Amino acid sequence: MFDLHIHTSASDGLCRPEEVVQEAIELGLEGIALTDHDTVRGIEPAQRYIRENRCPLVLVPGIEMNTEVDHYEIHILGYFINHRHDQLVNRLLELKESRQERARKMVKKLNAMGFNIKLDRVAELARGDLMGRPHIAQALIEKGYVFSTREAFDKLIGYGKPGYVARYKFLPAEAIQVIKAAGGVPVLAHPGLLGNDRVVEQVLALGVEGVEVYYPDHSENQVQKYLDMARRRGLLVTGGSDYHGNPLEYRGKLGCAGVGRDEVLALGRSSAMLPTISSY
Repeated sequence: MFDLHIHTSASDGLCRPEEVVQEAIELGLEGIALTDHDTVRGIEPAQRYIRENRCPLVLVPGIEMNTEVDHYEIHILGYFINHRHDQLVNRLLELKESRQERARKMVKKLNAMGFNIKLDRVAELARGDLMGRPHIAQALIEKGYVFSTREAFDKLIGYGKPGYVARYKFLPAEAIQVIKAAGGVPVLAHPGLLGNDRVVEQVLALGVEGVEVYYPDHSENQVQKYLDMARRRGLLVTGGSDYHGNPLEYRGKLGCAGVGRDEVLALGRSSAMLPTISSY
Protein backbone atom coordinates (compact mmCIF):
# COMPACT_ATOMS: atom_id res chain seq x y z
CA MET A 1 0.00 0.00 0.00
CA PHE A 2 0.96 3.63 -0.61
CA ASP A 3 0.11 6.27 2.01
CA LEU A 4 -0.07 9.47 -0.04
CA HIS A 5 -0.76 12.07 2.64
CA ILE A 6 1.99 12.51 5.25
CA HIS A 7 3.38 15.49 7.14
CA THR A 8 6.83 15.80 8.70
CA SER A 9 8.64 18.29 10.89
CA ALA A 10 9.26 20.31 7.74
CA SER A 11 5.75 21.69 8.31
CA ASP A 12 3.49 20.76 11.23
CA GLY A 13 4.36 17.10 11.74
CA LEU A 14 6.28 15.86 14.75
CA CYS A 15 8.61 13.36 13.04
CA ARG A 16 11.64 14.14 10.94
CA PRO A 17 11.46 12.95 7.30
CA GLU A 18 13.99 10.22 8.04
CA GLU A 19 11.86 8.98 10.95
CA VAL A 20 8.77 8.83 8.77
CA VAL A 21 10.64 6.78 6.16
CA GLN A 22 11.83 4.31 8.79
CA GLU A 23 8.38 3.98 10.32
CA ALA A 24 6.84 3.36 6.91
CA ILE A 25 9.35 0.58 6.24
CA GLU A 26 8.66 -1.02 9.61
CA LEU A 27 4.94 -0.98 8.81
CA GLY A 28 5.58 -2.73 5.51
CA LEU A 29 4.33 0.08 3.29
CA GLU A 30 5.36 -0.08 -0.35
CA GLY A 31 5.57 3.67 -0.68
CA ILE A 32 4.69 7.07 0.75
CA ALA A 33 4.24 10.65 -0.37
CA LEU A 34 5.52 13.51 1.77
CA THR A 35 2.95 16.29 1.47
CA ASP A 36 4.02 18.99 3.89
CA HIS A 37 2.00 22.21 4.04
CA ASP A 38 3.38 24.81 1.63
CA THR A 39 6.94 23.49 1.77
CA VAL A 40 9.11 20.88 0.07
CA ARG A 41 11.85 21.04 2.68
CA GLY A 42 11.33 17.44 3.81
CA ILE A 43 11.74 15.80 0.43
CA GLU A 44 15.52 15.85 0.02
CA PRO A 45 16.34 14.55 3.54
CA ALA A 46 13.95 11.65 2.92
CA GLN A 47 15.41 10.96 -0.53
CA ARG A 48 18.94 11.02 0.89
CA TYR A 49 18.04 8.66 3.75
CA ILE A 50 16.42 6.19 1.34
CA ARG A 51 19.38 6.32 -1.03
CA GLU A 52 22.11 6.03 1.60
CA ASN A 53 20.38 3.20 3.44
CA ARG A 54 19.05 1.44 0.33
CA CYS A 55 15.57 1.48 1.83
CA PRO A 56 12.90 -0.67 0.14
CA LEU A 57 10.44 2.20 -0.13
CA VAL A 58 9.08 4.33 -2.98
CA LEU A 59 9.01 8.04 -2.19
CA VAL A 60 6.61 10.24 -4.14
CA PRO A 61 7.64 13.93 -3.93
CA GLY A 62 4.58 15.92 -2.95
CA ILE A 63 3.11 18.96 -1.26
CA GLU A 64 -0.17 20.14 0.29
CA MET A 65 -0.97 23.72 -0.61
CA ASN A 66 -3.35 25.59 1.68
CA THR A 67 -5.82 27.77 -0.19
CA GLU A 68 -9.02 29.60 0.66
CA VAL A 69 -12.16 30.75 -1.10
CA ASP A 70 -15.37 32.10 0.47
CA HIS A 71 -14.08 31.24 3.96
CA TYR A 72 -13.57 27.60 2.98
CA GLU A 73 -10.07 26.19 3.55
CA ILE A 74 -9.33 24.12 0.46
CA HIS A 75 -6.21 21.99 0.43
CA ILE A 76 -4.68 21.00 -2.90
CA LEU A 77 -2.26 18.08 -2.91
CA GLY A 78 0.46 17.92 -5.55
CA TYR A 79 2.15 14.66 -6.53
CA PHE A 80 5.32 13.89 -8.50
CA ILE A 81 6.35 17.53 -8.42
CA ASN A 82 9.75 18.86 -9.37
CA HIS A 83 10.45 20.31 -5.94
CA ARG A 84 13.23 22.50 -7.33
CA HIS A 85 11.09 24.19 -9.96
CA ASP A 86 11.70 27.95 -9.88
CA GLN A 87 8.06 29.03 -9.92
CA LEU A 88 7.18 26.61 -7.14
CA VAL A 89 10.17 27.62 -5.01
CA ASN A 90 9.46 31.34 -5.42
CA ARG A 91 5.75 30.94 -4.64
CA LEU A 92 6.53 28.94 -1.51
CA LEU A 93 8.88 31.67 -0.33
CA GLU A 94 6.07 34.22 -0.68
CA LEU A 95 3.70 31.96 1.25
CA LYS A 96 6.30 31.48 3.98
CA GLU A 97 6.65 35.23 4.43
CA SER A 98 2.87 35.68 4.58
CA ARG A 99 2.60 32.92 7.20
CA GLN A 100 5.23 34.63 9.34
CA GLU A 101 3.36 37.93 9.19
CA ARG A 102 0.08 36.21 10.06
CA ALA A 103 1.69 34.44 13.02
CA ARG A 104 3.09 37.76 14.27
CA LYS A 105 -0.35 39.38 14.14
CA MET A 106 -2.02 36.44 15.89
CA VAL A 107 0.53 36.40 18.71
CA LYS A 108 0.06 40.15 19.15
CA LYS A 109 -3.72 39.67 19.36
CA LEU A 110 -3.41 36.86 21.89
CA ASN A 111 -0.98 38.92 23.98
CA ALA A 112 -3.51 41.76 24.09
CA MET A 113 -6.08 39.26 25.38
CA GLY A 114 -3.77 38.24 28.24
CA PHE A 115 -2.23 35.09 26.73
CA ASN A 116 1.48 35.48 27.34
CA ILE A 117 3.12 33.61 24.48
CA LYS A 118 6.09 34.80 22.46
CA LEU A 119 6.69 34.80 18.73
CA ASP A 120 10.23 33.51 19.27
CA ARG A 121 8.83 30.42 20.98
CA VAL A 122 6.35 29.85 18.15
CA ALA A 123 9.27 30.03 15.70
CA GLU A 124 11.20 27.50 17.79
CA LEU A 125 8.24 25.13 17.77
CA ALA A 126 8.07 25.54 14.01
CA ARG A 127 11.80 24.74 13.90
CA GLY A 128 12.49 28.07 12.25
CA ASP A 129 10.56 27.44 9.06
CA LEU A 130 6.80 27.56 8.45
CA MET A 131 4.98 29.09 11.40
CA GLY A 132 1.31 28.22 11.53
CA ARG A 133 -1.65 27.96 13.84
CA PRO A 134 -0.66 24.47 15.09
CA HIS A 135 2.58 25.98 16.43
CA ILE A 136 0.68 28.82 18.12
CA ALA A 137 -1.58 26.16 19.63
CA GLN A 138 1.48 24.32 20.95
CA ALA A 139 2.71 27.53 22.59
CA LEU A 140 -0.68 27.99 24.24
CA ILE A 141 -0.61 24.38 25.47
CA GLU A 142 2.87 24.85 26.94
CA LYS A 143 1.62 27.79 28.99
CA GLY A 144 -1.40 25.81 30.21
CA TYR A 145 -3.96 28.07 28.54
CA VAL A 146 -5.51 25.14 26.66
CA PHE A 147 -5.13 21.37 26.85
CA SER A 148 -5.13 20.44 23.18
CA THR A 149 -4.72 21.78 19.66
CA ARG A 150 -8.43 21.25 19.05
CA GLU A 151 -9.30 23.35 22.11
CA ALA A 152 -6.97 26.12 20.96
CA PHE A 153 -8.70 26.24 17.58
CA ASP A 154 -12.21 25.93 18.99
CA LYS A 155 -11.75 28.68 21.56
CA LEU A 156 -9.07 31.04 20.30
CA ILE A 157 -7.52 30.68 16.86
CA GLY A 158 -10.07 28.96 14.64
CA TYR A 159 -12.00 30.91 12.02
CA GLY A 160 -14.11 33.63 13.66
CA LYS A 161 -12.50 33.18 17.09
CA PRO A 162 -11.00 36.14 18.97
CA GLY A 163 -7.38 35.33 18.18
CA TYR A 164 -7.94 34.56 14.52
CA VAL A 165 -6.27 36.52 11.72
CA ALA A 166 -7.27 35.89 8.11
CA ARG A 167 -4.64 34.23 5.99
CA TYR A 168 -3.24 35.61 2.76
CA LYS A 169 -5.78 34.68 0.09
CA PHE A 170 -4.06 32.00 -1.98
CA LEU A 171 -6.70 30.69 -4.38
CA PRO A 172 -7.18 27.03 -5.39
CA ALA A 173 -6.71 27.89 -9.08
CA GLU A 174 -3.29 29.38 -8.27
CA ALA A 175 -2.17 26.27 -6.40
CA ILE A 176 -3.34 24.05 -9.25
CA GLN A 177 -1.40 26.15 -11.76
CA VAL A 178 1.79 26.13 -9.69
CA ILE A 179 1.66 22.35 -9.17
CA LYS A 180 1.11 21.73 -12.88
CA ALA A 181 3.94 24.12 -13.79
CA ALA A 182 6.22 22.03 -11.57
CA GLY A 183 5.27 18.90 -13.50
CA GLY A 184 2.96 17.63 -10.78
CA VAL A 185 -0.57 16.29 -10.50
CA PRO A 186 -3.03 18.43 -8.47
CA VAL A 187 -5.53 16.54 -6.29
CA LEU A 188 -8.30 17.85 -4.04
CA ALA A 189 -7.54 16.81 -0.45
CA HIS A 190 -10.18 15.38 1.93
CA PRO A 191 -13.30 16.76 0.21
CA GLY A 192 -15.49 15.46 3.03
CA LEU A 193 -14.01 17.99 5.44
CA LEU A 194 -15.40 20.86 3.39
CA GLY A 195 -18.93 19.86 4.30
CA ASN A 196 -20.25 21.33 1.07
CA ASP A 197 -20.32 19.30 -2.13
CA ARG A 198 -21.18 22.40 -4.15
CA VAL A 199 -17.74 23.78 -3.25
CA VAL A 200 -16.19 20.39 -4.01
CA GLU A 201 -17.70 20.45 -7.51
CA GLN A 202 -16.50 24.02 -8.04
CA VAL A 203 -12.91 23.07 -7.17
CA LEU A 204 -13.02 19.97 -9.38
CA ALA A 205 -14.03 22.23 -12.26
CA LEU A 206 -10.87 24.32 -11.82
CA GLY A 207 -8.60 21.65 -13.26
CA VAL A 208 -7.63 19.28 -10.46
CA GLU A 209 -6.80 15.84 -11.81
CA GLY A 210 -7.72 13.71 -8.82
CA VAL A 211 -9.71 13.34 -5.62
CA GLU A 212 -8.48 12.10 -2.24
CA VAL A 213 -11.21 9.49 -1.77
CA TYR A 214 -9.67 7.33 0.97
CA TYR A 215 -9.20 9.39 4.12
CA PRO A 216 -9.56 8.59 7.85
CA ASP A 217 -12.42 11.03 8.43
CA HIS A 218 -14.44 9.95 5.40
CA SER A 219 -17.40 7.71 6.19
CA GLU A 220 -18.13 4.68 4.00
CA ASN A 221 -20.87 6.68 2.31
CA GLN A 222 -18.48 9.56 1.60
CA VAL A 223 -15.85 7.19 0.20
CA GLN A 224 -18.41 5.77 -2.22
CA LYS A 225 -19.75 9.23 -3.09
CA TYR A 226 -16.34 10.67 -3.92
CA LEU A 227 -15.29 7.50 -5.72
CA ASP A 228 -18.36 7.80 -7.92
CA MET A 229 -17.67 11.52 -8.40
CA ALA A 230 -14.09 10.82 -9.50
CA ARG A 231 -15.12 8.07 -11.90
CA ARG A 232 -17.91 10.20 -13.37
CA ARG A 233 -15.44 12.99 -14.10
CA GLY A 234 -12.59 10.73 -15.20
CA LEU A 235 -10.40 11.82 -12.29
CA LEU A 236 -7.63 9.96 -10.49
CA VAL A 237 -8.23 8.43 -7.06
CA THR A 238 -5.82 8.87 -4.15
CA GLY A 239 -5.79 8.28 -0.42
CA GLY A 240 -3.70 8.80 2.68
CA SER A 241 -3.63 9.05 6.44
CA ASP A 242 -2.88 12.76 6.94
CA TYR A 243 -0.27 11.52 9.40
CA HIS A 244 1.30 14.15 11.64
CA GLY A 245 3.06 11.91 14.16
CA ASN A 246 0.67 12.63 17.02
CA PRO A 247 -2.39 10.32 17.08
CA LEU A 248 -3.86 12.23 20.03
CA GLU A 249 -4.14 15.43 18.01
CA TYR A 250 -4.39 14.44 14.37
CA ARG A 251 -6.55 12.22 12.29
CA GLY A 252 -4.69 9.12 11.21
CA LYS A 253 -1.95 6.69 12.04
CA LEU A 254 0.63 6.10 9.34
CA GLY A 255 -0.71 3.65 6.80
CA CYS A 256 -4.33 3.70 8.00
CA ALA A 257 -5.49 4.91 4.58
CA GLY A 258 -3.99 4.77 1.14
CA VAL A 259 -4.11 3.28 -2.33
CA GLY A 260 -2.42 0.54 -4.32
CA ARG A 261 0.33 0.49 -6.91
CA ASP A 262 -2.07 0.87 -9.84
CA GLU A 263 -3.38 4.19 -8.52
CA VAL A 264 0.17 5.47 -7.99
CA LEU A 265 1.21 4.44 -11.50
CA ALA A 266 -1.82 6.26 -12.86
CA LEU A 267 -0.71 9.38 -10.96
CA GLY A 268 2.76 9.03 -12.44
CA ARG A 269 1.43 8.67 -15.96
CA SER A 270 -0.36 12.00 -15.51
CA SER A 271 2.83 13.75 -14.40
CA ALA A 272 6.10 14.66 -16.07
CA MET A 273 7.82 11.93 -14.02
CA LEU A 274 6.87 8.79 -15.99
CA PRO A 275 10.47 7.74 -16.79
CA THR A 276 11.22 7.80 -13.07
CA ILE A 277 8.26 5.75 -11.88
CA SER A 278 7.93 3.26 -14.72
CA SER A 279 10.25 0.88 -12.85
CA TYR A 280 8.28 0.89 -9.59
